[in-house]
Amino acid sequence: MSALKLPRAIRLDPSDSFVFRRAAEPGEWLVTGSFLFDPAGIAALDAKGRTAFRSGFLGIASFGWSTLAVVSEATEEERETAIAQLAGHLVAKLGAPDLATARAAAAEEIAFAASLCDHPAQTLIALHRTLEDGEIRERFRTLTPRGGQDGTGLRAFEFRAFEFIEVEGEDGPQDEVDLLALGKQPVSGKKPASGKKTDAS
Repeated sequence: MSALKLPRAIRLDPSDSFVFRRAAEPGEWLVTGSFLFDPAGIAALDAKGRTAFRSGFLGIASFGWSTLAVVSEATEEERETAIAQLAGHLVAKLGAPDLATARAAAAEEIAFAASLCDHPAQTLIALHRTLEDGEIRERFRTLTPRGGQDGTGLRAFEFRAFEFIEVEGEDGPQDEVDLLALGKQPVSGKKPASGKKTDAS
């Protein structure tokens, strides 16, 4: 039986603390958080709201945002705690009618987050959202240090925050992508959708 893996927040540089209204804490569990966005309201978002829409994962504990997620092993107890935390937010912040309904929705979000982690531990994941034909679409890419990991785990990423990295995504391997530019693309306008709502590498 394969180990349970979930996405955690990772901060390679201080940028999350000023590009988002609230940044997720490094190490907290993440979900995509797309349920927080109303397609009809995307155009009215301010700059920090647009950044969260475009590239943010949602921190379960803080309800803050993270540009990147790192695939991490988790225990069943940690998964259950994450579901309970998210369900509590859905009731307190989003008006879920009762805890049972909120817990079912939270479990579904956590299950989807786990499905993104079918990669080796310490793999980085980036998210890009667009609005296409009135629907929110998510695309995911996995990121690894150029030349592979050197056995030092997260520290390899921490000391290379400004380097180029290799990317694999829905369009296949690409040569190089600048981490600092990942969150700076403009919000997509309406255009013909080219496939399903969610694309994961």
